[in-house]
Amino acid sequence: MSTPPLHARHAVVTGAARGIGAAIAQQLAQAGASLTLIGRNADSLQALAHTLGPDVRVHIEAADVSDPLAIERAMAASVHALGPVNILVNNAGQAASLPFAKTDWALWQQMLNVNLTGTFLCTQAALPSMLQAAADGTPGRIVNVASTAGLQGYAYVSAYSAAKHGVIGLTRSLALELARKGITVNAICPGYTETDIVAEAIANIVHKTGKTPEQARAALAERNPQQRLVQPEEVAHAVLSVCVPGSSAINGQAIAVDGGELAG
Repeated sequence: MSTPPLHARHAVVTGAARGIGAAIAQQLAQAGASLTLIGRNADSLQALAHTLGPDVRVHIEAADVSDPLAIERAMAASVHALGPVNILVNNAGQAASLPFAKTDWALWQQMLNVNLTGTFLCTQAALPSMLQAAADGTPGRIVNVASTAGLQGYAYVSAYSAAKHGVIGLTRSLALELARKGITVNAICPGYTETDIVAEAIANIVHKTGKTPEQARAALAERNPQQRLVQPEEVAHAVLSVCVPGSSAINGQAIAVDGGELAG
């Protein structure tokens, strides 16, 4: 039996309990990684851990990615449990839809805190152990789950889009900074994906327009040239592709997973 590609790698996944985060955790586990799962609900993380199989080493940390002290403690505990971090997937995120004129300071700050500052905090907390591991011969991978909203504007999500643009800027800057230190940094940018965030968007469309849920779903899927929503497993596959050995030349990229939406 061949050795799995991520055997002996420690991967940290934030926002891991459901949706894209859970799909990423499952694919990394199948590739042989040990996992630290970070999220706000320990019970949900534990439920996911039970699905990963008895041979997967899993550590759970309940923490809010926008809380500096909580993330510092969580990352230190993960290193103590499973060793240096080799892969960090900054997946935790939130989206809110409002016209710009109705976007207040609290909503603006929330979008920045979770989507951008959370990525900063988790990366800064994980980086020392990643750098040491890379210096000792185990390459590091940082993958930021951004959005197509970080590559182009979308109406009514100005705060979210601004935060995701920031994530891509951080990705590119850090990729250059770490290029000679054995760590790559990339962003994966999903289009509308079959997650709770999209379910909330559909409910919002139904409430504000009177469309049926089916019509609202079709309106979102229409942006995708394939006329469908992206599936979490497809995003997870893209994440895995920049984590496996042989991907070290992929660095500083913002990879759209959108069925071709941004091609036109």
